[in-house]
Amino acid sequence: MGIIQQFERPMVRGGVLIPGLPVLPPGVERHPVPGGGSRAVAIEAGDVITVVDRAGLQLCELVFFDPEGRSDPARLGAGSSDEPTGTRNILGSDEVSARRVRNALEKAGFDLAAARCIRLFGEGSPAGNSISFTAEGPGLLIVAAPGEAMAVDRQNAPTELVLYVRRARPAIGKERRPPPDPLADPLIDKNILPGQAFVYEVKKGQYIQVLDVQGRECSDFQALDMRAVEQGRIAAIDPTTTRSLSGELYPKPGMFARYYSVDMQPLVELVQDTCGRHDTFGLACTARYYEDLGYPGHVNCTDNINRELSHYGLPTQGGWPAINFFFNTMLDDANAINMDDPWSRPGDYVLMRALTDVLCVSTACPCDIDPANGWDPTDIQVRVYDHHEEFPRSIGFRMTVDADLQPTKKTAFHECFAQHTRDFVEYNGYWLPNKFTAHGTIAEYWACREKAVIMDLSPLRKYEITGPDAEALMQLSVTRNMKKLSVGQVVYTAMCYEHGGMVDDGTVFRLDQNNFRWVGGCGTSGLWLREQAEKHGMNAWIRPSTDQLHNVAVQGPRSRDILREIIWTRPERPTVDELGVFRFTIGRIGDFHGPAVIVSRTGYTGELGYEVFCHPKDAKAVFEAIWEAGQPYGLTPFGLAALDMVRIEAGLVFAGYEFTDQTNPFEAGIGFTVPLKSKEDDFIGRTVLQERNAHPTRKLVGLDLVGNEVPSKGDCVRIGRAQVGQITSAVRSPILGKVIALCRMDAAHAEEGTQVEVGQLDGFQKRIPAVVVRSPHFDPTKERVKGNYA
Repeated sequence: MGIIQQFERPMVRGGVLIPGLPVLPPGVERHPVPGGGSRAVAIEAGDVITVVDRAGLQLCELVFFDPEGRSDPARLGAGSSDEPTGTRNILGSDEVSARRVRNALEKAGFDLAAARCIRLFGEGSPAGNSISFTAEGPGLLIVAAPGEAMAVDRQNAPTELVLYVRRARPAIGKERRPPPDPLADPLIDKNILPGQAFVYEVKKGQYIQVLDVQGRECSDFQALDMRAVEQGRIAAIDPTTTRSLSGELYPKPGMFARYYSVDMQPLVELVQDTCGRHDTFGLACTARYYEDLGYPGHVNCTDNINRELSHYGLPTQGGWPAINFFFNTMLDDANAINMDDPWSRPGDYVLMRALTDVLCVSTACPCDIDPANGWDPTDIQVRVYDHHEEFPRSIGFRMTVDADLQPTKKTAFHECFAQHTRDFVEYNGYWLPNKFTAHGTIAEYWACREKAVIMDLSPLRKYEITGPDAEALMQLSVTRNMKKLSVGQVVYTAMCYEHGGMVDDGTVFRLDQNNFRWVGGCGTSGLWLREQAEKHGMNAWIRPSTDQLHNVAVQGPRSRDILREIIWTRPERPTVDELGVFRFTIGRIGDFHGPAVIVSRTGYTGELGYEVFCHPKDAKAVFEAIWEAGQPYGLTPFGLAALDMVRIEAGLVFAGYEFTDQTNPFEAGIGFTVPLKSKEDDFIGRTVLQERNAHPTRKLVGLDLVGNEVPSKGDCVRIGRAQVGQITSAVRSPILGKVIALCRMDAAHAEEGTQVEVGQLDGFQKRIPAVVVRSPHFDPTKERVKGNYA
């Protein structure tokens, strides 16, 4: 069992696993340390400190100050010490965690210039390696994960460390977690116990944070227009008005995530949300609800709200409409509301901004007779922050269900694209442009087909695979034959589970004999690779490098003309003109002194195109060089909306649409990535895929539809009364002048020319005639990708 599994185990309640609530042993704390970052933790005598190198090869520096400010590694039982050069470099930077550690040092009055450190791990350290120390006395521990900016052709990305502290004297009688630290200095900081409500006034521009302290707890929220309150009337958030104006069933951050009164006055807007799952705007719990279930007199949120608002002379309500934060309700096929345990974890919160002066009320729901609060009502924390604070818009992102929360990030190219649009959407934990103000989706589409476009693809997940067994690991884990992949070559491949379902699709770059780079859409693909290396005892490291490699795609007929003007390569490297399909080169922008880049002849548009990878610190210079060189060729910024159009035309698959973990590569339309005959070595899923290939049940096909209505993902495809397929993606194609779709079809009806109907409404009342056609619809011979067109 790995060291992390020894500390962290999922909660088990009545034999049911609840991975969202990891349980640490009593008295154990967990502190993640980001790669290239640091962490400061107060330590007491006898505390056991364990540091884990999650991905391997990551240097660690431990600095320990006693209460008098002396830095002595011997207080941790270490016999040798070094200069903490890596720690000093981190604390001298603008890295987010560095600011917190600097504040801790300044508050304690400790001087890092006179400090000494213990160095751990580094070269040869295996993934999951751990070392433990016992503190001889109290003090302040600083843990740093040093690392330099990774060059595009290097694979030394700094990675995460995890610090565990087993307290010698754990707090007694504190079964409940304390609230996490505030986001800033709060104007109001109130803990609401279950079965209570709290009323508070918030001025225009101030921020409201509603925080689920223990996890799995519902909190009803209302905001009333203060001007109406002063007049003795109620003008509160109205669910019908809000749903109608926002077009959203569930609240989420974004430019239009606002909450309105019945007179359409915006009252508050959501800024941050770490949970992502809230109520459909039902009522706060009422006395009638409990009476109907046989619990008359049960304390309820509506009565609590009425009691608190009575101080303002407002009339009572039999049932208060509310935003029911963290309340997990859903609509079933019959449009009936059901509920289950909340999705919220300890410390999850929503952050709102008041758009006018409002009177707010928040509750900690007392319901203990259904799953609304996970059967265990707990406390809610409410905080109000001043208007001068700055909080970026963010949706909480977790790569896996038990991963640490990450706020939505801006890519290194964000500000460059933000000069052309305000329309950003969340994708894979990052903000990406959806469409551009001065162009629009159709104009962007035609620019890609006729000229050239540039788009941000930085959220693609990158992993560095190195070590003596790197090739063997990749040969086992992906469907393509890695033994035939040359240095400087890229290959598109699938990655499958044992049952043949897909983990992800992506590209593999071969940088050297034992050096590979995986670029995929899903972060769990890297975790899967690490699991296989551990399971099969392979001497290979898999380290995430997404934060060290951001990339833009330059796509379209004039993309080569643009890049040949600005990409300099050494004599032994291919130039842009010499770069073949699925090949890459290492170069610089402008000349030998310019920023380093990797340019690959890859893309996701069905056009001649390239991807340009660089370190985030060079992103602005890279973008500006491409933009300037591209203006004579009509280079246009390109958003996700237009990308979806061109990739459907080109028959390119997308996770969650054309494939899932229940779809094998043949069913996803990428059977060409599974060379069952030419790849003799075994790989994960091979036996099942051989059977699926010999006896297919489903196949991805193209459809041409009659009329101009575009079907939605999931719409049924029928022959008569029988469903024989399902739409995965569809678009009205500008260049083809018709509606087209990708469809997962029963193999018995997948032949070209088969007449089918796309069912809408209930699948029977509305039918769109369609015919099975060759896929991809556009440029099926890939002549445009090869650049063989005028």
